[in-house]
Amino acid sequence: RQMDILAASVYLRYLEHGGQTLRFPDNGYRGAYVNDIAQALHTEHGARFVHGVDALFGNVPPDAAQGGDKEAHIDALVANTKTLLGADYAAVFDAGLNAILEDIRQDLAEFGVTYDRWYSERELVASGAVEATLAELKQAGHIYSQDGAQWFRSTDFGDEKDRVVVRENGVATYFASDIAYHREKRQRGFDQLIDVWGADHHGYVPRVKGALKAVGEDPDRLHVLLVQFAILYRGKEKVSMSTRAGEFVTLRELREEVGNDAARFFYVLRSQDQHLDFDLELAKSESTDNPVYYVQYAHARICSVFNQLTEQGRSFDRNAGEASLALLDNDHEQALITALSRYPEIIEAAARNFAPHLLAYYLRELAQSFHTYYNAHTFLVDEDALRNARLCLIAATRQVLRNGLNLLGVSAPESM
Repeated sequence: RQMDILAASVYLRYLEHGGQTLRFPDNGYRGAYVNDIAQALHTEHGARFVHGVDALFGNVPPDAAQGGDKEAHIDALVANTKTLLGADYAAVFDAGLNAILEDIRQDLAEFGVTYDRWYSERELVASGAVEATLAELKQAGHIYSQDGAQWFRSTDFGDEKDRVVVRENGVATYFASDIAYHREKRQRGFDQLIDVWGADHHGYVPRVKGALKAVGEDPDRLHVLLVQFAILYRGKEKVSMSTRAGEFVTLRELREEVGNDAARFFYVLRSQDQHLDFDLELAKSESTDNPVYYVQYAHARICSVFNQLTEQGRSFDRNAGEASLALLDNDHEQALITALSRYPEIIEAAARNFAPHLLAYYLRELAQSFHTYYNAHTFLVDEDALRNARLCLIAATRQVLRNGLNLLGVSAPESM
């Protein structure tokens, strides 16, 4: 439905580009990106899709601002758009879909996020997977008919009530597609199913697990990570956003303002079940209060020490350093060694619990241990054995910082 609303919004803007005057619906998509798609559609196809505004708005109930129902208004506009355009509706629909999807692909790739496969719900329906899954559930007695709709007996599997899988109009619900998707994913050979959902979908978990059990799969294979909202701030001022109204900060704009490193690190610095207050000013600051700067600065500081070593005409003998590690006996050195020893267990815990924030926390703590050590001691001392031992310790620290940042997709600069 949301994609149909997008298509209708694009079509209305397309008509405006063709010189027609109309009232844009309260519940349409108003962002500038919709206008851009409509402009490209008009440039490519000219007046091919133009129909009269009177026909488009004929028999459409009043909008909210006109004392009516905005949902009924937009649904009627969608229906009229489909009727008027006929076979051409697919071209308008695809113009919106393809433009936005390509933008998302590019945006994520630039952010360092790539997917092995992009999976379309439309593809799932077209393949017959939804129909086959519903038929299997019906044969097993898990689906019944009531009030013209088809219902899944999700109460048999711990849900609070049964759920509709096919509406009265014969259209399958999102839930039906979700059952088919997870079943098909298991058939593709995946042992673990990890879903990332918004926190407001927590009530959806039992019914999907129940559906998996109903089709003969182990529901414990499904791991659902519920993600809380991210709220943007500029200092103490909250940045207001509304997708439908077209008022929002895009990921691209965020990256352009604070950089990939800060954006990635800030996002992963919170457990997915905690709200994220993203302070744009803090993310751009070059201060110890900025966590990504603080961690990266620790790596750059260590690189600086080794640059100074080279400038002094000295060399680092790692073997001698390892042989002299017993000299690292002060509290700061012991604390840093202890912190380094925790790295393998942190990685394992983060992986087993789907919790990359554990690694981000750890890197910040490791950086703090190093900065404290750096401020309290001199590394390039005259005594060869002690110097090599200390250089061995900070070289190990640099390696762990670099490895950890790399796992998070964050750079490890050698100078700052």
